[in-house]
Amino acid sequence: MILAILIGLVCLLGALAVLAGASVRVLREYERGVVFRLGRVMRQRGPGLILLLPGVDRMVRVSLRTVTLRIPVQDVITLDNVPARVTAVAYFRIIDPLKSVLEVEDVLSATSQIAQTTLRSVLGGAELDTLLSERERLNEHLQQIVDDQTEPWGVKVTTVEIKDVEIPSRMQHAIARQAEAERERRAKIINAEGEFQASARLTDAADVIARNPLAIQLRYLQTLMEVSGNQSSTIVLPMPLDVLRPLVSSAHERSSAIPEGAERARIDEALAAARVSLEATGAVPARLETGADPVPAARAGDPAPS
Repeated sequence: MILAILIGLVCLLGALAVLAGASVRVLREYERGVVFRLGRVMRQRGPGLILLLPGVDRMVRVSLRTVTLRIPVQDVITLDNVPARVTAVAYFRIIDPLKSVLEVEDVLSATSQIAQTTLRSVLGGAELDTLLSERERLNEHLQQIVDDQTEPWGVKVTTVEIKDVEIPSRMQHAIARQAEAERERRAKIINAEGEFQASARLTDAADVIARNPLAIQLRYLQTLMEVSGNQSSTIVLPMPLDVLRPLVSSAHERSSAIPEGAERARIDEALAAARVSLEATGAVPARLETGADPVPAARAGDPAPS
């Protein structure tokens, strides 16, 4: 009899322990519990120690932490008929545990499907250039649409980011050629602007030199100094024609005093060549009187004056 009583007490204590284990729940700080009593929802519980009626209450745990949702690769046809493979990621969290349990069966799966559908529809209405250069605006647009659709479920979508955009290799080569052509266009424009600015400055310099003729002589001397620094350069000094005319006249007068012979013939030949050169370069007497025209360099094969 005593043994039977002890066995009954042990069974009763075991049943009480099982009932206590079934009625006690511990929720962490980031968790909330939605309790159903005989099928009817009660207020949310947690965090901390939760007591439930065994066999009557049923609790569903809901996490309030931010969830990282990786959106699978989506094949998209852009507005300008370019195929692309797009991957994205979304961040969301539950702000209303009751709605996340009552309004949708699986909040994670539903949010993922909404994000995939929205990604295909939004990117399908954008051109490839917009997809590559305006990601921030597209991310904000995607986040707003997904957030509006998941708000009745008690879900707050904080961020939607486009991770990667893959396009065919032929299109990549076309984009590279387009970028190269754009760079060449910019280089030509910059070069043309530089030429225009240089011509404007040269015009200003010519106006300054025109007001003071000595400036061209100073510039000429400076150029000679710059050229003389290179030992392999050959410097040709221009000489006014008026300097050579007296020399030719004096040589002609002195040649008359030389008796006939080979020496006289050589001098006459040199004077004739010099006279022809002067007449060819200074046919107009007015230009000879100014003394501004230099004597040109002798050409190959021409006799040099003495």
